[in-house]
Amino acid sequence: MITRYKIVEDGQIYFLTSTIIEWLPVFTRKVYFDIILDSFNYSRRYKGLKIYAYVIMDNHFHLIAQGDNLGKTIKELKSHTAREIIKLAEQDKKEWLLNQLSFYRRKHKIGSVHQVWQEGSHPKQIVSEEMLRQKMEYLHHNPVRAGLAERPEEWLYSSARHYMGLPGILEIDVLEL
Repeated sequence: MITRYKIVEDGQIYFLTSTIIEWLPVFTRKVYFDIILDSFNYSRRYKGLKIYAYVIMDNHFHLIAQGDNLGKTIKELKSHTAREIIKLAEQDKKEWLLNQLSFYRRKHKIGSVHQVWQEGSHPKQIVSEEMLRQKMEYLHHNPVRAGLAERPEEWLYSSARHYMGLPGILEIDVLEL
């Protein structure tokens, strides 16, 4: 897939977005959120991923992250989470979801029955402190804009809590702003 969004410099900080195919609401229960959180933790521990900010919504996540092989790490994370989401949907007998993931699968994806994630992660390199602040505010306010919380720190699946001095559910690499 040709895209204008590319990781052009490894080791730099990027704003990334990964979206479920056709914006299907997958992250609606704790067990589905845990799939992403566990993958974030694994990637931090074993792949050198630094997560400075994140939010997980029902059909996408945003990250401000850095890593020596960021593109490969995110690709592996999405591949692993896709398999786990499908496995859990099969266990939960979520036929509606499995049918949608199959129906919307891109035709060139001949090696699989389902497609969970849209292609790419739309990386945007953070080139200034102003851009970093803007992207961090944008992702932290995502649940507020969606009507899921009144304040960013109320949304459990976000790093906003860390930046407010509250405990979070995922260890992050806090930036001093």
